[in-house]
Amino acid sequence: MAYTQAQIQKAIKSNPDAIVRSVARRKLLNYSKYTQPDLQVTNFHRTYYEILDMFAHGKIKKLMVTAPPQHGKSEGSSRKLPTFMHGLNPDLRIGIGSYASGTAKDFSRDCQRIIESSEYIELFPKTRLNSKYLNAEKSGYKRTGEVFEIVGYKGSLRAFGRGSGITSKTIDVMILDDVYKDYAEGNSPVIREQAWKWYVDAIDTRLHNDSQILIVFTRWNEDDLIGRIDKKETIIEVNKFSDLENIPEGAWVKVNFEAIKTSESTEIDPREKETALWSAKHSIKRLRAKRNLDKHEFDCLYQGSPGSKAGALYSEFKTYQSISDYGVLVGKGNYTDIADKGTDKLCSISYDLVRSLTEKDEKNKPVLYALVKDLVYTDEPVEQTLVSVPMMFKREGTRYANIESNAGGRTFAVTITPKVRATSINAFHQGDNKESRINTNASLVNNHIIMPIDWENRWKEFYEDVTRYKRLFTANLNDDAPDVMTGIVETEILGKHKAKGIKRRN
Repeated sequence: MAYTQAQIQKAIKSNPDAIVRSVARRKLLNYSKYTQPDLQVTNFHRTYYEILDMFAHGKIKKLMVTAPPQHGKSEGSSRKLPTFMHGLNPDLRIGIGSYASGTAKDFSRDCQRIIESSEYIELFPKTRLNSKYLNAEKSGYKRTGEVFEIVGYKGSLRAFGRGSGITSKTIDVMILDDVYKDYAEGNSPVIREQAWKWYVDAIDTRLHNDSQILIVFTRWNEDDLIGRIDKKETIIEVNKFSDLENIPEGAWVKVNFEAIKTSESTEIDPREKETALWSAKHSIKRLRAKRNLDKHEFDCLYQGSPGSKAGALYSEFKTYQSISDYGVLVGKGNYTDIADKGTDKLCSISYDLVRSLTEKDEKNKPVLYALVKDLVYTDEPVEQTLVSVPMMFKREGTRYANIESNAGGRTFAVTITPKVRATSINAFHQGDNKESRINTNASLVNNHIIMPIDWENRWKEFYEDVTRYKRLFTANLNDDAPDVMTGIVETEILGKHKAKGIKRRN
């Protein structure tokens, strides 16, 4: 039966508390304010809770929300949302996962406290937990920090940390809140890989056709969990509420809230540019100060924009079409580093050394450039690289090669020497700190190593590993490509590695 506005207003006047409770049973934001009257709500929070409300009512099945630290995202996603959904449907089996089991248990305990509050019981009296106050025949339902069950129903909530298994447990609603503890974890390739395997092997396998999943966290790296899903599945970027109508089957809904508004105003985020998301708690002045300290880190954590250039060591590389673009040929060299660990790759770069006819350095000498002509970048076994590298030397007419003799480098150099008689081989031990070498010489690499104009297509894996290489050393899975480019600069520009070469065999 439809009511007129006059009838509604009359009902509110006659019994306002009943109306408030009725709305709180249906709308997440009203529910949240009813169970926590001092909850701070801004325009951002109204929008955030409205989107979570659509998730709670099943209008969105797969949702990812990114927001800055300390802006109340967990309050909505991991405390208010699961308890509200248990009120709507006590049979729901909900899971909450986080970077550590202790954090997930804290969410579980907070949910239990909400469900036992008098305000919650007023709204949802059927959703109860096992306690000494219930009748004896209702005992037997689990209730710990890790799991609690709704008495008399099939519903439950399970809390677990990243990496832990939830074998044999079916989940109707999965909430993943802060899969990474901090910036260091988010930038660790090992932990990112662990988080991905956990999501694929433990989380996704617990879901069924009608399951819902919410991922909410601060972005850390373009290769974090959201970044990987973004590459593999259909994503809908939401700017207005009409974008949430007719969501394609299996598609993710993605919403990002910037700490400082830099994009154009939308219905979802109508702020003007250079305004704060929650100014009462995080002023624009304070946010700008954080941005000035480290813009790359700020773009990740506070703007939800960890693009491939965020935190990158190298800026865009110069390219060439012909040698004459940069000068005249003065040498045909190579630098090779042999893989010495399981995750390492052999990287061997052959290049033309070119002397500029117009540019001089600070010593008034002509500037030198290394134009990359070809490379071998692979994790293939040494039996194959002992063939592919000499073939490249012959193909490119390489006249001299510097090969790091660490680990198996000297053996490699000795073995290929008789195969490349036209190439002078210089094997030397590289004893300097790798991190220091790569970071210190980054600008020289950018300025003196020139790539072919189509290098992103010719050597895709090499291109990605170079352009995504981070200033934060521990954020990188491997450093083979930057290491070799640094070696080229040290050899040709700085004049290092002049050790005596390996003698030729007759």
